[in-house]
Amino acid sequence: MRGDLVISPAGEPIVLADIGLTQLHEDPRIRVWDVSLEPGACHPWHLHHNPYVVMSLAGSNGRMDWLDGTEPRFIFEYRGGAVYRPVSPVHRLTNIGDSCYRNRLIELKDLGEHLREPLDIGPGARSSLGVPPGEPLPDGRIPVLRHEHVSVWTVTVHPGETRELDLSPGPHLLAAIEVDEHDPAGGVRPHPGGPLTLAGAGTWFVVELSYLNHLNTILEGHRG
Repeated sequence: MRGDLVISPAGEPIVLADIGLTQLHEDPRIRVWDVSLEPGACHPWHLHHNPYVVMSLAGSNGRMDWLDGTEPRFIFEYRGGAVYRPVSPVHRLTNIGDSCYRNRLIELKDLGEHLREPLDIGPGARSSLGVPPGEPLPDGRIPVLRHEHVSVWTVTVHPGETRELDLSPGPHLLAAIEVDEHDPAGGVRPHPGGPLTLAGAGTWFVVELSYLNHLNTILEGHRG
């Protein structure tokens, strides 16, 4: 958490930063952040206590460095892509590309900080550019990432149109890819599931928090 003090292998004290740069939403289940990095900028050392979903609004090449000295990991995040990640050791992220990188990061509290130990979700999941994990849904949603815990789609509304979505029952999160900079919520809003009307031109991420529909079963397996 922000302000926590850790010690590097070289004995240097490190004060941890927040998971993201700006917190956009929080409720008892989730916490949502904005992470925006211009070319060359770095999101400082931080530690995830919850499994999390990253949705890219603007893509770039990145480098993840680990405080324990593990070899860095090089990543490419593209606009409209998504990643589901487990908790991980203290690390930092640097935008090594030539364009701005921006995401929406959702922390899943019920799989992390609400437990004695965070849930081991294995490797998680990652979308692949140009390879959707399934066919578009009748309501126009295009699948981006599918996992038993979360599903992520994008949906586009063209100028002068509306889009009627038929969401599954249960909590969802919407995140606009084209962000109105005057919106203090950064284009993020929760939805309880069921019918949803989207109006106004733009593309949205639609995230189904499907783990909440069978949370007890997931946690029983965790305890076992």
